[in-house]
Amino acid sequence: MCVPAYFIDKIGFRLFVRPTFSNQHGGTFVLIEPGKVNDIAIVEPYFIGARPVTQVEWVAVMGSNPAKFQEGWSSGLRPIESVSWLDVQEYISRLNESDSGERFDLSGIWRLPTADEWEYACRAETTTRWYHSDRDADLDEVAWHAGNSGATTREVGQKKSNDWGLFDCHGNVAEWTASEIGAKRVTKGGSWLMESESTTSASRGLSAVDKRSDGIGFRLVWSPI
Repeated sequence: MCVPAYFIDKIGFRLFVRPTFSNQHGGTFVLIEPGKVNDIAIVEPYFIGARPVTQVEWVAVMGSNPAKFQEGWSSGLRPIESVSWLDVQEYISRLNESDSGERFDLSGIWRLPTADEWEYACRAETTTRWYHSDRDADLDEVAWHAGNSGATTREVGQKKSNDWGLFDCHGNVAEWTASEIGAKRVTKGGSWLMESESTTSASRGLSAVDKRSDGIGFRLVWSPI
């Protein structure tokens, strides 16, 4: 599969300009190329949301807002939460029905990332506990968590991104994935109500497909087919 990449040589080093696109609801999606980090190997490229899906994006597709944290003029830019894995499947189904356009001369589908795809994208080739550091003292730079969130979600994209341009992988809301263990689905990233160890790149949770929690949202993948 051919996916465009662009390289610029400048002053003795190479800068990779990672392809991105935006959808009709304001989401930005970043190319993740095949590779390996730790024991995770990715063999097919995909585009993943630079941020979790927001309340505005959810309402644009579903017509209603189930989120708990809707107060304030900027609440629409907070991640959607209080949506079950099953609710998310309905969102994705509607999105695929309404958005069938080609990108980069490729056809594709919307879906959730697998747990491995999520972690690989979050790490951006790092092996530290968080994508920027191993130190608990540095967590505030990248995450809204129990120690700094003020017991609420926060607008997406306020913290430092990883090297691939992804925000809010740590904290804010845990994120549904397509991976399952038994009858439950894996969540990644931890949330605004969790302590530091639950927000690392490697940490994972398990929740029933019909669970709705104000600490769980999701991030989309657009996958070329």
